[in-house]
Amino acid sequence: MTPPTPAPGPGAGGESTIVMTGGTSGFGAITAERLTRTGDTRLILGARRPAPAGEQVPLDLASLDSVRAFAASVRERLGGAGIDALVLNAGVIHPDVTGRTVDGFETTFAVNHLAHYLLLRLLAPALADRATVVLTTSGTHDPATGAGLATPRHADANLLAHPDRDADLDPRPRTAGQHAYTASKLCAVLTARALSGHPGTGRRGFTVIAYDPGQVFGTGLADHLPLPMRTAWSLLGTRVLGRPLRKLKPVLNSRIAAGEALADLTLGRCTPPPHGHAYAALRRGRLTWTAPSTLARSDELARALWDDSARLVGCSTEG
Repeated sequence: MTPPTPAPGPGAGGESTIVMTGGTSGFGAITAERLTRTGDTRLILGARRPAPAGEQVPLDLASLDSVRAFAASVRERLGGAGIDALVLNAGVIHPDVTGRTVDGFETTFAVNHLAHYLLLRLLAPALADRATVVLTTSGTHDPATGAGLATPRHADANLLAHPDRDADLDPRPRTAGQHAYTASKLCAVLTARALSGHPGTGRRGFTVIAYDPGQVFGTGLADHLPLPMRTAWSLLGTRVLGRPLRKLKPVLNSRIAAGEALADLTLGRCTPPPHGHAYAALRRGRLTWTAPSTLARSDELARALWDDSARLVGCSTEG
């Protein structure tokens, strides 16, 4: 894998352009506000709801046609200018794997991985030299984190897109739903790995980072889960309950800490990764460069996921 090349970051001379998903709620909204605070950044947000900062362009990640329309709109707005940073931050989790997108794919996997993969492929030609690409992942992809969710058994894009074809799919709906989420987050790390190893990445000086914000309660991630779980998720995100818990568990972080860390990575305002590292994990509010799971370190698996995802979304495997 080619290690990321430290870049000066957006804003190192004139207005910079950042394209982002997942910037209207949770820690992503904090990131969006931070990115636009100085006034020298043009932030284009793909979203279905009103954006607190930046320019909103309609985007429904559950529709690949919407992703294509969003990418076309972004490139038209840019008028030939380059994208200094691409932040793929949006994510969902569902209570099971029965949901399907308009394209016929399992919803969690389609939103968290396939839509972002397609967006990356469509906007890659518009990335400026020395651009930064950040894909938000989760420590739940790694069994060593002990997050309590069903950990990934594989990163087979075809089985994740069509879980009814998976002979080893867990019969318990809740566990199957957890696996869809954690596997999609494994795919985020593998996508970053595949992109890092692409010849064009080194040639153009891209910095590619898989960002693990830790467990951040009080975000919109749990919006599709049953009411008791949504309620607990919200309460644990409050200062009264959240602060004591964060002192006990290093993987727990506040929305502010997670949002500001994502902004720092996007703007290149943090310590550059050591040689060979592209996985940034937020622990006790501090960014650490560490190794992802064993599966996430497989170049062969990363390449297979890249190619299989390309076929699912209708892209060339050579891009």
